[in-house]
Amino acid sequence: MRKLDMKSRTLINRLLVDGNPIHATSRIADVSKNTVTKLLEDAGRACAVYLDEKVKGVESKHVQADEIWSFCYAKAKNIEGAKAAPANAGDIWTWAAMDRDSKLMISYTIGDRSGATKREIMFHSASRVATRIQLTTDSHCAYLEAVTGAFSGDVDYAMLIRHYGNPTGSKGHESKYSPSECTGTAKEAIFGNPIMEDVGTSHIERQNLKMRMGMRRFTSLTNALSKKAENHAFAVVLHFMRYNFCRTHKTLRMTLAMAAGVSDRLWDVEDIGALVEAAEEAAPKMRGPYRKKSL
Repeated sequence: MRKLDMKSRTLINRLLVDGNPIHATSRIADVSKNTVTKLLEDAGRACAVYLDEKVKGVESKHVQADEIWSFCYAKAKNIEGAKAAPANAGDIWTWAAMDRDSKLMISYTIGDRSGATKREIMFHSASRVATRIQLTTDSHCAYLEAVTGAFSGDVDYAMLIRHYGNPTGSKGHESKYSPSECTGTAKEAIFGNPIMEDVGTSHIERQNLKMRMGMRRFTSLTNALSKKAENHAFAVVLHFMRYNFCRTHKTLRMTLAMAAGVSDRLWDVEDIGALVEAAEEAAPKMRGPYRKKSL
């Protein structure tokens, strides 16, 4: 089987982590779409394993959690009339938890907006931190049960409650895509002893904006949406890998992984390619056809 050289693989990975869609990556790298998709899958799996192994024991003080919406194949309201909709088509939510001080993404999960998914992100976040934290989320009611079960009360937890009014756009068709106007916020301590001055979700919301700007799959009102939920998840993993290990924060002047003590060096996209190579070498090889020994 023909195998791409490391230079070509690094170029494809660099295009993917910079948010380019598969079609554009295929044209720029002069390879087939299947090649790009295969490399996205391999890189996503390798990065997911590495993030799960390395991003743990984080000594965090303040953690913010939030979610961002996207969709696969079609929006949930249009799935019933869609032709040949794949499994997991419809709305997809990316849940993430961030260390406010180092900006490190300590946990993430991709799923629906049910209480089960909230429990997953909270239990995973609890397993990543090594100290008691102050946690801030929005006012979604399912967070309360999820945080209680994940941290068993060993957390200072507060909610930031937002009040919304009418859409900000003018009357008519433009208001259909306009967000509602935020008329005010309120901070509410749920349990523990959270410091109310530190209650906020601005950092994780800025990261959500970075995701929407940095990944073509999250761009609204275009046809760049994900066609498979698995590929959507792989793209998110690549984004978080670059965000944590390869991107130098202008204020911190180091990567977020270095600021959090998770890594001791600056990563490059070539290192992601090395992860893929190592995973391929560790994978079991297929045995060749059985041949009888000649007498």
